[in-house]
Amino acid sequence: MRLKTTIQLAVTLAVIMSGMSQAHDTSGLGAAAPSDDPYLWLEDIHGARAMDWVKAQNAVTQKQFADSPAFTQTRDRILEVLDSDARIPYVERRGDYLFNFWRDKEHPRGLWRRTTLDEYRKPEPKWEVLLDIDALNRAEGKHWVFEGSDCMKPDYKRCLLSLSPDGGDAVEVREFDIPSKSFVKDGFHLTVAKSEAGWIDENHIYVGTDFGPGSMTTSSYPRIAKVWTRGTPLSAATTVYEGKADDLAVSATHDRTLGFERDFVAVAHDFFHSDTYQLKDGKLIHLDVPADANAAAHREWLLVQLRSAWTVGGATYPSGALIATKYDDFMAGKRQFVTLFAPDEHTALSGYSWTQHHLILDIMDDVKSRLDVLTPQPDGTWAHQTMPGAPQFSTVEVMDTDPDNSDEYWLSVTGFLVPPSLERGVLGEGAAQIIKQSPAFFDASKFEVSQHFVTSKDGTKVPYFEIAPKHLKLDGSNRTLLYGYGGFEISLQPAYSGSIGRAWLERGGVYVVANIRGGGEYGPRWHQAALQANRLRAYEDFAAVAEDLIKRGVTSPAHLGAEGGSNGGLLMGNMLTLYPQLFGAIACEIPLLDMKRYIHLSAGASWIAEYGNPDDPKQWTFIQTFSPYQNVKPGVSYPPVLFYTTTSDDRVGPVQARKMAAKMQGMGYKNVWFFENTEGGHGAGADNKQAAHMHALAYEFLWDRLK
Repeated sequence: MRLKTTIQLAVTLAVIMSGMSQAHDTSGLGAAAPSDDPYLWLEDIHGARAMDWVKAQNAVTQKQFADSPAFTQTRDRILEVLDSDARIPYVERRGDYLFNFWRDKEHPRGLWRRTTLDEYRKPEPKWEVLLDIDALNRAEGKHWVFEGSDCMKPDYKRCLLSLSPDGGDAVEVREFDIPSKSFVKDGFHLTVAKSEAGWIDENHIYVGTDFGPGSMTTSSYPRIAKVWTRGTPLSAATTVYEGKADDLAVSATHDRTLGFERDFVAVAHDFFHSDTYQLKDGKLIHLDVPADANAAAHREWLLVQLRSAWTVGGATYPSGALIATKYDDFMAGKRQFVTLFAPDEHTALSGYSWTQHHLILDIMDDVKSRLDVLTPQPDGTWAHQTMPGAPQFSTVEVMDTDPDNSDEYWLSVTGFLVPPSLERGVLGEGAAQIIKQSPAFFDASKFEVSQHFVTSKDGTKVPYFEIAPKHLKLDGSNRTLLYGYGGFEISLQPAYSGSIGRAWLERGGVYVVANIRGGGEYGPRWHQAALQANRLRAYEDFAAVAEDLIKRGVTSPAHLGAEGGSNGGLLMGNMLTLYPQLFGAIACEIPLLDMKRYIHLSAGASWIAEYGNPDDPKQWTFIQTFSPYQNVKPGVSYPPVLFYTTTSDDRVGPVQARKMAAKMQGMGYKNVWFFENTEGGHGAGADNKQAAHMHALAYEFLWDRLK
């Protein structure tokens, strides 16, 4: 929810990671379909034969793991957490109001609402409901899932709302008027597609969507950015930039910051390489920064966060550094930067946030948080000050700021055993104050958190967090759940989960989070160490953590489970096929698994920079070493596995989990389970009840198989 008033070279990546819209080649039956794959028919996502198979699989899995008092209790206790009125209603400031989206038992699809700061400070604030999604669904006979809003500053009266028909990335965009709390008649409107839209002024928006054949990239995202004028048909929108089919995505944005209004076009070539242009007087002016850097303009400043070392202006700045210069000076050709952050062996920059006069850095030190405040000085230097008070093994994150108007900031403070608190402060006016505090959903006094380091196969030290009962008996008998991700420079930091506390820890289990390579825990170097041909490093790291847990006596293979989703689902597939001897059960959720076909399924082409191109024979040589669908074999002692996916996932898609389950069952494996939710997109569910069912199913499966 952090306010973003800057442009970023990686803006399109951020949109894709959080979800944009409709998928490319949803049938999956297009290019490069192998004739020797007997399960291709499961790639027909909504086909009658495929859906009959899904329904039959769901019934078997439901009967085995969900038709029991234990499952019902676990599901209901998780749902209590998700629906609790005592949860923190996280907010985003827009002008004089604090906006929130809220789901609970009475409003499963949610309320979009706002309140004032004075009201929000109260134990039970009064909210002004702007849109009731459940009421909208009843009125329209739909199943809309709210996917966010873009409101035009500075008055924030007109908004572009994104509504997904099933929780997937495809959204319908509608213009909404806040004063009347209604959709604008004949306002801006986009039918369901993978779309991106943003305000220029009250009568113009930038739009990227499915304009017709050839207008989307092979990765399934907009290839063309246009300006659309109110009152004209979409077909009359004028083109600003047209990318290539093999680009990842193209987008255009307008910065409405008073006195610093600028327009930008971002061309994402892949997840980690982009070009950005300022659009000025009808001309495109390239920002001359490395293609793999993230650059952001804010008021008079240009900040560049580096993924690789950059020599410029007579100086060399290291990978992972954050450097700053005056925007106008840079565009005039000057190349003198100030280093705001430089990483070392233990630290990495997680993110940063502007206030009106300051910059807050979010820094990870061996995967634990600290915040630094930087203030530009008249002589061109930046003053540094560390914010005190971060608890041990915690994550402190800037949730929101108000950079146009004040030095206000909002912090989330949490840890594995520390329920999150929401703090508000104003830089220069003393310490932040707790505004909201989440209740404890389980008794944390019985547990303790520790951090460990293990040496991976190539000698690299890999950290992991362990949450376990106090005075744990190291006799190898503890049911232990090992979680990981390891991709796309995404970090796994300490975070509180009432669901894990109730469904796993309170039952006596141990929970472990592995900070393997491929993630961003130590910056770009940690991510790049497991890219493409080096992908196996991530899996070696995860296996090393598993072996260390066994060696230390925390658990044993029969009692060790593993869980991961999306890229983490690919991790689980490789634990299943490469290290089956280490695990007693595996939960593999919304996964990539068929790495031979992945670029031809849903949005798979967008991940070539991460995994490689399997259509290139040279690259397939290394990709096949971590492609579970190709590597699964008959006659191996595989641990029990649950594949979980959703029909509406238009990012990874359900077909990979379907095919893997069918292939293993076809080989005669009995302990292979499958469940597919029809809604939810690339996530746990379209509402809290669906999410609770999914989580409970995974935990009950793991708990049952690890006994």
